Amino acid sequence: MDTFRVGITADVLQSDGLPIFGKAPLAMLDQPGITWEFMDTESSEVTPAHAARYDAICAMLTRVTPASLSGADRRLKLIARFGVGYDTIDVPACNTAGVWLTIAPDGVRRPVATSALTLMLMLAQKVLIKDRLTRSGRWNEKLDHMGTGLTGRTLGSIGIGNIGAELFRLAKPLDMVAIAHDPAIDPAQAAAMGIRLVDMDTLFRESDFLAVNCPLNEHTRGLVDARKLALMKPGAYLINTARGPIVDEKALYAALAQGRIAGAGLDVFEQEPTPQDNPILQLDNVVVTPHAICFTDECMRTLAESAFRAAVDVARGRTPPYLVNPQARSARTA
Repeated sequence: MDTFRVGITADVLQSDGLPIFGKAPLAMLDQPGITWEFMDTESSEVTPAHAARYDAICAMLTRVTPASLSGADRRLKLIARFGVGYDTIDVPACNTAGVWLTIAPDGVRRPVATSALTLMLMLAQKVLIKDRLTRSGRWNEKLDHMGTGLTGRTLGSIGIGNIGAELFRLAKPLDMVAIAHDPAIDPAQAAAMGIRLVDMDTLFRESDFLAVNCPLNEHTRGLVDARKLALMKPGAYLINTARGPIVDEKALYAALAQGRIAGAGLDVFEQEPTPQDNPILQLDNVVVTPHAICFTDECMRTLAESAFRAAVDVARGRTPPYLVNPQARSARTA
């Protein structure tokens, strides 16, 4: 039996050289006929040499482009994402090359939903402002920064998929009104979750807290634009833990700086890392994190287990779960 080689992108390594998911999940790859290694640290993109060396690549943010899969000696069969978004992967190129792509929704469902809830609570309670007041001894200003109670407020979501549905489930004890826009969901399914489906404009008009829970694609890039932001209440907050380019960042800055909306919680940006001179970073009504708010031991362990399980499935001739492009099979067998 030929050895099945698994490459793990180096962007999972911490400054101490240890993987962010710990050592335990790597035991899943310690099986007969499978070898694994961390890939070189210099490349932010899979190269033809990588595709020739590995049967499976487990990737965090490393990109896969048509050039990545252009080599004649390619042996790559699988890209297993440590995550649910795959805007870093050229799916048509994978289809043409017969390379399967898997994601790990089981790893991000709870951690990302919890992250969105965390940002909502921080904004509602004005935690960041009150932290600054306390650290600078300005206790006499605390009455100037009243928070927003959540009971009866409206929580809206762009999307009720894996993460959006979990966010609503976690928020249920807060007695908020739940609304969402998602053309892909069955209205009966939404109703069973206690969520009222509305059109996009109504979602922006009625939400007190509006969470972005949709993937980045050609339909959602720039979806949250100046026109939609203008529909929001002056006391409303926007939360984005999905992808930065879904939101027009300049339009969001204008709405925040001019007080047309109350604030925002952002884990993602149009450009990452976002420049230090990004004006959004200077605003007091914004909570920001470096596309890592969901990074916990639980999240990273589960993501790694999902990706490694997919690699083992392919090594053993099985179709892995959470397959994005089953149509790549035809190119594999052609």
